[in-house]
Amino acid sequence: MALLSAVAPACKTHDPAKELRVSAIETYWIVDSPQQGQNYIAPVVRFRLKNQGNEPLGSVQARARFPAADQDEVWGGVQEQVSTWRKPLEPGTEREVTVRSAGRYHAPAEPEDMLRALGFRDPRVLVFVRIGSSNWVLLGQAAVERRIGAPGVRALVTP
Repeated sequence: MALLSAVAPACKTHDPAKELRVSAIETYWIVDSPQQGQNYIAPVVRFRLKNQGNEPLGSVQARARFPAADQDEVWGGVQEQVSTWRKPLEPGTEREVTVRSAGRYHAPAEPEDMLRALGFRDPRVLVFVRIGSSNWVLLGQAAVERRIGAPGVRALVTP
């Protein structure tokens, strides 16, 4: 019986929609290393994730999807580990999280010119989080701005 009571807290079911809050969503594009005469850009989302519950949260993960209008493929994001059991997200605290897309645009043009191209399709971002083995929950979404570099680094590129 003592063993069951020791294991029970680790098996608690979490509800990310109630225990976590996403705020301060910022979107932009990063430039990857050129390859064989092609420049590569990928969308990124940065946001604040707050534990609004009453207990520390270990094993919090975040990921993003980057769907673009008129595209069949939805770009997934590189999954990020936000907290671990050794470094939990404490109640009332926030962490900055950055998730980049696994998909990229590429062209021989300069990155800024790629964002201005007539055929460029603006993606949006859907931010998902989970706690432990809970289901992934959509906690935020935004349009991806036509900006190379994080906000405050460079001016917005206009089409």
